Amino acid sequence: MLTTLKLRDFRCFASLECEFAPGITAIVGPNAQGKTSLLEAACVLLRLQSPRAASLTPLVRLGGVGFVLDGFYAGTHLQVYFSPRRKKLALDSVEQRTAAQYLEIGRTVWFSNSDIAIVRGPAEERRRYLDFVAGQLNPAYRRHLRVYERALRARNRLLKAPVIRWREVSAFDEPLIAAGNDLTAARATLTADLQPHAAAAHHAISEARETFAAVYAPASGADFAETLAANRDADARLRQTTAGPHRDELTLTIDGLGVDFASEGQQRTVALALRAAQARLLAAERPPAPLLLLDDIFGELDPRRRNALLEHLPRGSQQIVTTTHLDWSDRPLDRVFLLRDKLLTIHLP
Repeated sequence: MLTTLKLRDFRCFASLECEFAPGITAIVGPNAQGKTSLLEAACVLLRLQSPRAASLTPLVRLGGVGFVLDGFYAGTHLQVYFSPRRKKLALDSVEQRTAAQYLEIGRTVWFSNSDIAIVRGPAEERRRYLDFVAGQLNPAYRRHLRVYERALRARNRLLKAPVIRWREVSAFDEPLIAAGNDLTAARATLTADLQPHAAAAHHAISEARETFAAVYAPASGADFAETLAANRDADARLRQTTAGPHRDELTLTIDGLGVDFASEGQQRTVALALRAAQARLLAAERPPAPLLLLDDIFGELDPRRRNALLEHLPRGSQQIVTTTHLDWSDRPLDRVFLLRDKLLTIHLP
């Protein structure tokens, strides 16, 4: 479990320190006090990624040089320093040259109302969902993704040149294809593993009224190398790489129909099912259960759906919940914090 968390110059906080309990911790306070930022800090401490931003730069407090995160998870001391010029990681006060060993320590699942973007947003949101889960299951996945993205950026840069030199462009085809094939295989396996968990969660939350399915739709064709060669004219015309994992889709359906036509309530149920499936899969692949970060989602759920979701989360998982009030809570809470004016005080439940 996450026992302590300290922040400095992170988002709206000059400094903050808190201690968490096993079970359920609630952070209660009005809007715009930094509750979501506190959850975000826990996610960045464990995964070095923000669920709210594409990079870490926006997380530095206005006027600050860089942020510091410090905490204990599973008995290990984690430390992160980030500035636009420098990043430093440490495990038990030993600086790490790479993030590989650091990222083996903790896993987490983020729930928020903005998760509906996974369902009705562009394909990029669904790819990001897959990438975040895959990176926690397979340590090599992040490396393959970085190699692919570097090769893709270089190839696209050359395709935008006034005169396309195909010999230079093709120099990036080999790393693009190799890393792309690794990503495609990992995403296909992940989707197949997520599907039964997502279907079961959706079945519980929707009271079995509908059947949910998630199907991986790769954009590399049966043979990525052949597809890349066949798309050469299209690449030249559009001045970008038109095939590959950067165009993959995760197709979501309810009773065989695309979720684009579903109601907002149905779409929110799908989003919850996908997050619950992520939590179940991570817990099943490698105990213990991941840290669950739930950002003010219970106020949007009726009691039946709220209880169904809670019942479907992994048993024994540590949960940190933000909320503006505790009216939704019909379960015992292990610790309650009040957050107001950037100050965190403990309140016994």
